[in-house]
Amino acid sequence: MAETIILLVEDNTDDVDLTIRALKKNNILNKVIVARDGEEALHYLFQQGVKPLVTLLDLKLPKINGIEVLRRIREDERTCLYPVVILTSSLEEGDLINGYRLGANSYIRKPVDFNQFNEAVRQLGLYWLLWNEPPPSLKN
Repeated sequence: MAETIILLVEDNTDDVDLTIRALKKNNILNKVIVARDGEEALHYLFQQGVKPLVTLLDLKLPKINGIEVLRRIREDERTCLYPVVILTSSLEEGDLINGYRLGANSYIRKPVDFNQFNEAVRQLGLYWLLWNEPPPSLKN
């Protein structure tokens, strides 16, 4: 199998640092590519051909918001099966509904407490990187 990549789409530097720290603390040593806005995320996926085993997608992003990023991922035949987990602080019911309507595989609200955040990232990593069977398009 090719290198297993996590695409982290997050504009908040503190949340990027916390996520990477939580991954490392839980021995999830996959390569993490960070996209700081929706435009950059789409660039990685469509221009650079990054094939992440999971994309952790924030919704409140500059340039192109997370809902639009998800819509474009699901519309394109090359990426429509890629696992996308919305990882956001949004409490808006519309975001939750739109996320699932557009095909998010999961919607997780970021816990404020670091220990809870760490546990959420640990479980995300275990499920999406160890237990989940990825679509054939992500296997090499």
